[in-house]
Amino acid sequence: MKDAFLGIDFSTQSVSAAIIEPESANAHCASVNFERDLPQYGTAAGAVTSAANKLEVWSYPAMWLEALDMLIARLGSDFDLSKVRAVSGAGQQHASVWLNSVNAFKEISAAPRGALAQASLSFLSRERAPIWMDASTAAECAQITAAAGGEAYVLDTTGSIAAERFTAAQIRKIFMREPHVYENTRRIHLNSSFMCSVFCGEDAPVDLGDGAGMNLLDLRSKIWDARMLEATAPNLAYKLPRIAASSAAVGEISNYFQTHCGFARGTKVCAFTGDNPSSLVGLGASRAGCAAISLGTSDTFFCANDNFAPAAGAHVFGNPTGGFMNLICFRNGSLAREAFKNSIGLDWAAFDGCFANYTPLCDDKYILPFCFDEISPKLSSCAPVFAGLTRTQTQPIEAARLFIEGQMLNMRLCAAGMGAHPLKIILTGGASKSEALAQCAADVFNAPVYTIGLTHNSAALGAAMRAAASQGADLKALEETFCAHKHFKSPRQNCAEIYAHKLCGFKAALKSAFRTGA
Repeated sequence: MKDAFLGIDFSTQSVSAAIIEPESANAHCASVNFERDLPQYGTAAGAVTSAANKLEVWSYPAMWLEALDMLIARLGSDFDLSKVRAVSGAGQQHASVWLNSVNAFKEISAAPRGALAQASLSFLSRERAPIWMDASTAAECAQITAAAGGEAYVLDTTGSIAAERFTAAQIRKIFMREPHVYENTRRIHLNSSFMCSVFCGEDAPVDLGDGAGMNLLDLRSKIWDARMLEATAPNLAYKLPRIAASSAAVGEISNYFQTHCGFARGTKVCAFTGDNPSSLVGLGASRAGCAAISLGTSDTFFCANDNFAPAAGAHVFGNPTGGFMNLICFRNGSLAREAFKNSIGLDWAAFDGCFANYTPLCDDKYILPFCFDEISPKLSSCAPVFAGLTRTQTQPIEAARLFIEGQMLNMRLCAAGMGAHPLKIILTGGASKSEALAQCAADVFNAPVYTIGLTHNSAALGAAMRAAASQGADLKALEETFCAHKHFKSPRQNCAEIYAHKLCGFKAALKSAFRTGA
């Protein structure tokens, strides 16, 4: 019987699975969409926003479990799950699950078929899980930062400044505003470690990759940081899971999945991690020198790094394959491109084709591409800034080029700030087919750009690959099999030299316009 390995990704909008069979290079996929398949929870794209406070956003652990039952049923209808030798997973980062017992998972594992969600309800000290979209904790971030001794300490210890969506701020908010919930809580899990615990039937650890997204972990010593814990909430150390390496085998699959779902006894469970670290593996970018750029609603730059290199405006997470992972999120991504496109009266075909046969000019003309407040760098904006030219003097095609150049120059500037100088770029996300964006990225970073042919979820694939690696499979061979990169664009040397010069001018224009510390 050929060995198979299962990876599951619990993302914001859905739960997705990838089963890989390394020997035959086959992959099997399935997914459940929260909004479409579980409308009774009333989510929009998997989340609920408070009517009283638009900054407050949550989801439901019970919904995740009900979706898991549905997903496993769909997988089992097409695939013999007894062939699965090991399981791992990924979850949306920062989301927290609040439980009133550390023994909850043994009880949940005894649930009747299809009743994981129902079995969990009595163990949830809070039915709502704050998720990464929540931005309601600015006051708590300030309190934590002050109590810990300042922003420099938080950044240098945890790899990120105190961030509204990170778990520490959410914990402090609940401690301050819902003290009865905090008092009744015995375990605070992440989405990833919670779902791992469900698969094990016992309290599972937080892995280093996802644990780094909490503002609580000392990434150098790989232990919970006492000062950050104390700054967040009292007795917090007793409410958190233990920490484990991302590659750790943390248990065997629980009786529930053996009895009701067809998994074999003894199936191993590897530590679950965050969706971004898992995608690093699933994109074949887990080694230093390769970076991934996701072009979506927000744009994201992430890459492996052998060294711990914290930087303002960026985040450091654990790399599931060892070392670290740097990540920068840019709020002004595809939504900003669309808003600017509309403002200059171009359609997508013209906007995307604006770089055809184009050589950038070595001048001091820039568009600072911020249609909305930005987080990398942190600044307030409601419209792009024209530097070295005026809006009325600029033709639409030139404006489109300068806007895209501005996005890529800002991305490279922020990447360089954390020591990232990629030799190869993998482009993903909804806009990854854009000729204009790909060519500009290649020229600005002076690195070849590739796309990836997979049609399945990269976080789920990364989880399946990690499950296989935990049982001795060679990760490099898995990447060659399941993460084939397709060359898209090469840097043009004369253009790369021009952009290297313009990077300094962009930095100066940014500093002048927004008074940043860049």
